[in-house]
Amino acid sequence: MNKEVNYKNKKTYNTAKYPIRQPLIIVWLIWLLSKIMLIGKKYRVEKINMEGLKPPYFMLSNHMYFIDFELAAMGTLPHRVNNVVSIDGYYRRPFLLELIGAICTRKYTRDMHLIKSINKVIKNGDILSMYPEARYSPAGVTSYMPEALGKLVKLNKAPVVAVVHHGNHLHSPFWNFRKKRKVPLHTTMTQILTAEQVKAMSVEEINEAIKNALEYDDYRYQKENGILIKEPFRAEGLHKVLYQCPHCMTESKMDSKGSELFCKACGKRWNWNENGNLEAIEGETEFSHIPDWFRWQRTQVEEQIEKGEYSFTDDVEVYSLPRCWRFMKLGKAKLTHNAENGFILEGHYNGEDYRIERTPMETNSLHIEYDYCYIKPFDCLDISTEKDSFYCYPTKENVITKLAFATEILYQRGLEKAKGKKVTTRN
Repeated sequence: MNKEVNYKNKKTYNTAKYPIRQPLIIVWLIWLLSKIMLIGKKYRVEKINMEGLKPPYFMLSNHMYFIDFELAAMGTLPHRVNNVVSIDGYYRRPFLLELIGAICTRKYTRDMHLIKSINKVIKNGDILSMYPEARYSPAGVTSYMPEALGKLVKLNKAPVVAVVHHGNHLHSPFWNFRKKRKVPLHTTMTQILTAEQVKAMSVEEINEAIKNALEYDDYRYQKENGILIKEPFRAEGLHKVLYQCPHCMTESKMDSKGSELFCKACGKRWNWNENGNLEAIEGETEFSHIPDWFRWQRTQVEEQIEKGEYSFTDDVEVYSLPRCWRFMKLGKAKLTHNAENGFILEGHYNGEDYRIERTPMETNSLHIEYDYCYIKPFDCLDISTEKDSFYCYPTKENVITKLAFATEILYQRGLEKAKGKKVTTRN
């Protein structure tokens, strides 16, 4: 059972607000600013099956980096768009986000008012923009998307447009977004479901259509288009997502420098070539395709969970964001994660203990950040409740990617048990 943090100021940011309709001048201003931000970048926004389509509709997009918003703005002018935005996107600028019609939520929580806000946007005749993965893609491939997405679309009976960004991850990889690469960007905006199709289809059919439409692999895009990434720092940070050595099986001892990825436990090294292939400097190349290595790690976590061997405990440094203007430093706390209890965060602040629990079925995925820019440039994970968000910096190195895998696997196992059948996702 949760025991809330003893803040002196008990108020939290009210996410149960209906968004405003974007003023038309804001629509044009966003387009102009996005246009300016894209200067110097080679990009193309392609519309498919969009002839005659006018709002309202759902615009569902994959998520690589902030540039996603800029490219989407190129394709939606002159229509109003309401974006679903996480609470940390409001940090120090809530009034600005409210002015542009954003809808605030806390990631991976059961936000019933979010459903009402989305319904209001559709009824207003506008575009509802949502990033179903709810976090930047760690490895440039499709992440977990919630089953409730199909129910949301079915409830509102509006068309669905899938926006797929290609090259954005290669240009600004989540694991080293500060160093940009010269990569051509290609965004497709495709109407995948009409309003009539939504009405006629089941929730399961809608979910399947959305998942198929949002399937992507940025490293495959690189190879298919003959893109060379020549920056000498191209592999720096890659060890954050490829955290387990496939040669000696050691976890969290991977590192990277320049164009090389290497294991500090056994010494094996791989070069990430300009064409996107990984190649062992000596011996066998276990995985030449980065997403294959990434997915293999997930199978290792699945095996640990199946055998009852998975658990995580660490002392973490905690910052919280109950409101939007300042992260509260809560100090040290104990974080545990296991198959039975999910996440438990236990700490002490302002003279009282606090305890935050999120069971496996309360958290379908995990918000992780590499070199988090808002607090301090190290890896952290965010555990949110309906009224607060806790950004936890582990003492242990390079563990957050595995925690994200485990969170999703445990949730999916719970669904399988409840439904009596296997639930699959694409990662």
